[in-house]
Amino acid sequence: MNILIVGSGGREHAIAASVKKSRKAEKIYCAPGNGGIAEIAECVNIPAMEFEKLADFAEEKKIDLTIIGMDDPLVGGIVDVFEERGLRVFGPEKKAAIIEGSKSFSKDLMKKYGIPTCNYQTFHSPEEALLYLEKVSYPVVLKADGLALGKGVLICNTQKEAEAGITTLMLDKQFGDAGNTVVIEDFMTGREVSVLCFCDGTHIKPMTSAQDHKRAKDGDKGLNTGGMGTFSPSPFYTDEIAKICEETIYQPTMNAMKAEGRDFTGILFVGLMLTADGPKVLEYNARFGDPEAQVVLPRMKNDIIDVMEACIDGTLDKIDLQFEDNAAVCVILASDGYPEKYEKGKLITGLENFHDKEGYYAFHAGTKRTEDGIVTNGGRVLGITAKGNDLKEARKNAYEATKWVSFENKYMRNDIGKAIDEA
Repeated sequence: MNILIVGSGGREHAIAASVKKSRKAEKIYCAPGNGGIAEIAECVNIPAMEFEKLADFAEEKKIDLTIIGMDDPLVGGIVDVFEERGLRVFGPEKKAAIIEGSKSFSKDLMKKYGIPTCNYQTFHSPEEALLYLEKVSYPVVLKADGLALGKGVLICNTQKEAEAGITTLMLDKQFGDAGNTVVIEDFMTGREVSVLCFCDGTHIKPMTSAQDHKRAKDGDKGLNTGGMGTFSPSPFYTDEIAKICEETIYQPTMNAMKAEGRDFTGILFVGLMLTADGPKVLEYNARFGDPEAQVVLPRMKNDIIDVMEACIDGTLDKIDLQFEDNAAVCVILASDGYPEKYEKGKLITGLENFHDKEGYYAFHAGTKRTEDGIVTNGGRVLGITAKGNDLKEARKNAYEATKWVSFENKYMRNDIGKAIDEA
C-alpha cells in the first residue's frame, strides 16, 4: 500500500514509525513531515491545511490510505474533501471532529447524554463571564472554545486571575477566534489519565493508558504547553476503572455522537480525571495525543494499518487490540524559552545513538534537515522515548537517553513520571 501521513510533529513521527512496521506498507509519504520523519518517509512540501493540494497528491501518487495526524485539518474538514474524491482516509469527518473543535459542543453533549464531567457554564461575551466569576468558588478552569494548540486552558486560583484570563482569551484574543466563546468549569481534583481509542462509528476500542505533563517546568509549574512528557501505562488506571470508563464514558460517547448524526470514525482521545466520585471527562480530542502517541504506539502489538482499515470499514469489533506487557516514558527536549520565545536553527548532535537501539526512540517534533545536518525548528524539538519492563525502568532508560543528544538551549523537565513513585 502507498500511505500518506498528514502532519509534521512527534505524533506523526510515531505514527510513521508504526506504519513502517506494517506488512502492508510499501511507500510512505508525509506532508509536510520533519527532519526525523524524512528518514522513514518521503516528505512532501504541502502544508497540512492545503486540503485540495493534498487530495491532488493522493490521486497522483495512487495513495491507498491517508492518515490525518493533526487537529486543525480534521476540524477544518480534510476528511470530507478526501471522501468526496473517493479517497480512503483515516480520521473523523468535520461534523464529528467538532467534539474537539468546540469545547462548548462537547460539554453540552456530555450533559445531554449523562456522560460524567464537571459543572460548567458557556459564555459568548466577556461581560457575562466576568459577572459569573463574581459568584463562583475558586479555583476554576477557563477553556477557549476552539483549538489553541493545547494551550487554551487556564487554571485560575482567584477571581483576579480568572478576570485576567477572560481578558487574555476574549479581549486580547491570545488564541484568535478560539476565544470568542469561553467555557468556565469547576476545578476537578484527582489523577489525570489519557486514553486513546480506535473508533469505527459504532464500536470503540480503548488503547493502553498514558499520562501527560502539560506545564513547562518541574513540579507542574510554569505555563501550559503542548506537553512536556508522558508515561504509559498509568498505574492509577486500574482494570476496575477501565471497566467503569467503558460503560459510562467510551461507549456512551460513541452512542451519543451516532444519535446526533455525527458518527465518529478515527481516534477519540479521552482526557480523564479520576475523582473521588469516579472517573470524569476533562476533554475530548479527535486524534492521537502528542506526546501520548509516542508512548502508546511503540507498545502496540497490532499492525496499525489493520486496525485503521477496520475503523474505516466498520469492523473494529473483529480486532483483538493488544499491547506489550511493559512500559514507556517520553521526555520532551524543548528549546529553552518554550512556550513563549525561543531560538531555532540550533544544530542537533547525537541522533545516531538511537539507530538500531531496540526500545529507544528519538521522535522528532520541531526539526528541519539542512546542509549542515538536522537543526531545531520549534519549541518542542524531540521526544526521547524508552521502554522498560516497568515504569521505573522505562523512566530511568528515557532520562539516560536524553544525554545521548545535544543542542544549544536544550531544555527538559526532570520529573516526568515522578508520580510513578507514588503509585
